[in-house]
Amino acid sequence: MKTPKRIAPLVEDGLVDEVIRQLMSGKEATVYVVRCGDEVRCAKVYKEANKRSFRQSVDYTEGRKVKNSRRARAMEKGTNYGRKAQEEAWQNAEVDALYRLAAAGVRVPKPYNFHEGVLLMELLTDSEGNAAPRLNDLALSAEASREYHRILIAQVVRMLCAGVIHGDLSEYNVLVDSNGPVIIDLPQAIDAAANNHAHQMLLRDVQNLASYFGQFAPELLGTDYGNEIWALFQSGQLKPESVLTGHFERVEKEVDLNSVMREISDTLKEEDARKMAIAIRLARERGG
Repeated sequence: MKTPKRIAPLVEDGLVDEVIRQLMSGKEATVYVVRCGDEVRCAKVYKEANKRSFRQSVDYTEGRKVKNSRRARAMEKGTNYGRKAQEEAWQNAEVDALYRLAAAGVRVPKPYNFHEGVLLMELLTDSEGNAAPRLNDLALSAEASREYHRILIAQVVRMLCAGVIHGDLSEYNVLVDSNGPVIIDLPQAIDAAANNHAHQMLLRDVQNLASYFGQFAPELLGTDYGNEIWALFQSGQLKPESVLTGHFERVEKEVDLNSVMREISDTLKEEDARKMAIAIRLARERGG
């Protein structure tokens, strides 16, 4: 097929030898199958901000560090340079997350190169060598649903142990290759330690998995892996091999109103005494 304009620089630089076909077009990028030497890979071409439906939200970008102060100021002001820098940061977030998660043993596509807004990465295939289907395109049995859910919860745990939360995980962002589920699409991935919305994002990711697989294995709808995982993470006890139960006991203590009122009363008395001491001191100073 004709080489897309955005991939042409990679062909000129010898990173891509041939564009074979378009694989898919999503809300944030178009993916092509390309030949690189003797290997067949994917080229993910990010769409320009005004041509994609996924909008960058401060919920996702909160906590991301920008090393260059000029770029940071421009991004805050929303200048043309700033918007371009913001797009680059958004794309780089996926590249960084892929390398970080691959190193942590998370099942994600292997990244090879990132150049001019195009990400070269591994082409995932099924047992017959065809491009791996998305999870939502498969007809699942209850047994397969339980197994895929177990695998993906383990991947969510491993991601969190690496400090990363997907932020948009669902059946549309999981491919199933010859070895099972693989997590994809990570430009909105967040830093679990730096983002105030981390807990909320994790719960949503886990709930999305429960809702989808719960269609085939209804017992999964009653699980609460999200809060269980987060509680272990906050307490420093979460490990990639942590054994989970899918249940979380909420400890809700009754409010002792008498104790609360005593504390308020004591605080008011202390404040009155402080004000009285100040008044006495000022009176003495005037008299002196």
